[in-house]
Amino acid sequence: MIPPAFWQTGGILASALAPFEVITAAVTARRVARPGWRVPVPVICVGNAVVGGSGKTPVVLDFVARLAARGIAVHCLTRGYGGTARGVTRVELGRHIAAEVGDEALLLAPAAPTWVGADRAAAARAAVAAGAQVLVMDDGLQNPSLEKTASLLVIDGGVGFGNGRLLPAGPLREPVARAASRCRAAIMIGADLAGAASSLPPTLPILQATLAPGPDMLAHAGRIALAFAGIARPRKFFSTLEQAGIVLAESRAFADHHSYTARELANLRLRAASLGAPLVTTWKDFVRIPPADRTGITPLSARIVWARESAVEALLGSFVPEVRDLKI
Repeated sequence: MIPPAFWQTGGILASALAPFEVITAAVTARRVARPGWRVPVPVICVGNAVVGGSGKTPVVLDFVARLAARGIAVHCLTRGYGGTARGVTRVELGRHIAAEVGDEALLLAPAAPTWVGADRAAAARAAVAAGAQVLVMDDGLQNPSLEKTASLLVIDGGVGFGNGRLLPAGPLREPVARAASRCRAAIMIGADLAGAASSLPPTLPILQATLAPGPDMLAHAGRIALAFAGIARPRKFFSTLEQAGIVLAESRAFADHHSYTARELANLRLRAASLGAPLVTTWKDFVRIPPADRTGITPLSARIVWARESAVEALLGSFVPEVRDLKI
């Protein structure tokens, strides 16, 4: 979906929908109060307070890489947004497609065993039975089915908490203070242009990070490209391309989780050919494109860069015993 402009700016529509906020707050509060299953391994939840993307999956991938590098058997849990799979599914690359398990699952699966399921407790049981020593949840802060060892609140510094209102008047799933009260720390990705930090409890640690070009993106420095993306904030991807030194002949933005049609892809190819600019997109978009339609499209990656590496390692070490003694 493309979020309405008033979710960021406020205005008459937001005010008109404000009475419904109390319903959202009550439903979410009742939901998160339910007891969850206590998993016999650490559970790290990388979540947010707003609907849509905030940078959770890049953070999950960063954590997975750090834990796996230390020989820890880390598994990922995700709901599989937009997928048709039912029950608990272990993602198999080459077999499953985004229409079945969601695009995030296909990004996580190359890095660690990944389990898709709306019932996170059932997915966690399957992961533990398969040998998981640590579970990392991509989203799920408002899902009560598991007890979390630690939850982290990811914030996109460019948009923060929008207009500060709850659904449907704004983008918030629950009041910021309630979400933050269940979190060990917040992760601010990019400069806090929206002043989101002022809405957080003063005692909540904030880890600063930025989204930087990945090695494959940097390898395209100096080249011209037509970029397209269907993510929460396509402009963030386009800016990262420009940061890498890629010259954008044109950019096309689509809704988050957009399913590309053959006609849309054909039109993109025609436009790219007329500009003499190859097509580039995000990996998240690329995995949603049917394999037969991927010819001539290059996926490029971005990565999380932390302002203080030692703070990240200390945070992980506070709830994963195997990294507590790590020296930076």
